[in-house]
Amino acid sequence: MTKTRNRWIGLVFISMAISLVIIDGTIVNTIFPHVIEALKLTSTQVQWVQESYVLVFASLLLVWGSLADRIGRRRLLVIGLGIFVAASVWAGFSTDATTMIMARVAQGFGGAMVLPTTLSLVNANFQGKERGIAFAVWGSTIGGMVALGPVLGGWLATDFGTDGWRLAFNINLPLGLIVIAGLLIWVSESKQEQREGGIDVVGALLSVVMFATLVFGLIEGRVYGWFTASAAHPFEVGGFKWPTDGISIIPVSLAISVIFIVLFVLWEKSREKAHKNVLLDLDLFKISSFRNGSFAALIISMGEFGLLFAIPLWLQNVEGLTPISSGLVLLWLAGGAFLASGVGGALSGKLPAVRAVQIGVLFELIGVAGISLIASTGGGWWPVAPFLLLYGIGVGLATAQLTGVIMVDVPMTKIGQASGSQSTVRQIGSALGIAVLGTILFTATQAAADTRLNDTQALQSMPSDQRATFIEGISSTVVDSSGGFLPMIKGTLLDAGAPEDVAVEIQKAANDSFTDGVKATGWAAAGFLFLGLLSTFSMGARRRPEDKKVAKANA
Repeated sequence: MTKTRNRWIGLVFISMAISLVIIDGTIVNTIFPHVIEALKLTSTQVQWVQESYVLVFASLLLVWGSLADRIGRRRLLVIGLGIFVAASVWAGFSTDATTMIMARVAQGFGGAMVLPTTLSLVNANFQGKERGIAFAVWGSTIGGMVALGPVLGGWLATDFGTDGWRLAFNINLPLGLIVIAGLLIWVSESKQEQREGGIDVVGALLSVVMFATLVFGLIEGRVYGWFTASAAHPFEVGGFKWPTDGISIIPVSLAISVIFIVLFVLWEKSREKAHKNVLLDLDLFKISSFRNGSFAALIISMGEFGLLFAIPLWLQNVEGLTPISSGLVLLWLAGGAFLASGVGGALSGKLPAVRAVQIGVLFELIGVAGISLIASTGGGWWPVAPFLLLYGIGVGLATAQLTGVIMVDVPMTKIGQASGSQSTVRQIGSALGIAVLGTILFTATQAAADTRLNDTQALQSMPSDQRATFIEGISSTVVDSSGGFLPMIKGTLLDAGAPEDVAVEIQKAANDSFTDGVKATGWAAAGFLFLGLLSTFSMGARRRPEDKKVAKANA
């Protein structure tokens, strides 16, 4: 009885560990305007503060997941959490852009240790029906924290003045110390014996380059240009500046990624033939549940959280909510995710995990489609709230049960590698989804603004060339500010001497344009989720005899 109680208490602290990392990723989006103002960040510095964390985080998941098998999963989790907490305090006390960027890099370094090791520990400490319940708690925690982050960020930004953003980072110190103590007391160490040959250093370096260049290319394509370099947003690192009169850095980055993927596969195969340690055992993808589940996770991740990037922007800039109010709206999603924890636990052992995943993705699809259908300028937040709740239930079910499906047949000796691999697949899917959906949001917004502003009665008397210049200025500023300029349009026009009826009409057209962009983003996310739902029908199917032997051995 003590062992069972200890494991479940340990699960609480494991979930709290991943919560710190997930909350940090979402809370920053809410407090970022205050960070920009306090540190006087340039546009280039803003991009690096935002993306340096993601690049380091995604590129190291596989490395740390594999290393955890050798040195101990709990040990690496505690080390990673310690680095993450220290880096958070560093960020909280930063006084310039360089310090903040370095702190964010360190956060990504430590955070990448946390995600795969928490999953490995859940997989190692629970079996059978208990494993399904544990995965439900772990997965629902991730879904809930994605929504809870903006609430905390909005509260800090609203009630603690200009330095509230520092608390968003520094609060990780007491929380992190509590979690580390809980992990050391309640979570047992877990690791596996390894082959001779030492750590696969070359494989680690190859994987870091291939993932870093891939994620960078996917996220930054819209900014720096997918094919031709953008003169408006040149790529700069230190004193180096990428030429703006030729090919963009993005296709070069993606080409480098492809080359290193090939080199990585060849290197890992050669290590496997020599019976040496490998960073990733490619034979994992011969397990049908792991292979099909990873493919489904990639597609689902593309549509799962992309809309959450757009909704807070829409709530604050179009519907006029405060940061904390928009965060509270997202609590409907958090509530759904936590509700799914109980539902997932009740379904464990009674319903095939694949069916639970399909139900979850279907709920997500209905939720996203409903938001896209019903969102309107001036309609307020309440019509979308029930769909956020449904979406949250879907995220909780799909995330937890999908993880269980992917990992169910993985041998215990390889769960660290498998955990890092499936986490990396999801990060790539999320990065690709953010890149694609972000591009759709801003492209659709600009196209709608061009059309709606051109059709306004207020601008019909303006000469065509002046009207085109005016419309381009409005739409470009809205897009470049991620919608932040929207609440200021009316006041800016009034200050410039425009009649109030003209300012009101242009303001409404701009707001409607951003709403159109959000709706287009939602429909695109729904499309990804539909493809993901279709891909789940290959999960668990055509299981090979050797897969069944592995599953029996792990039971």
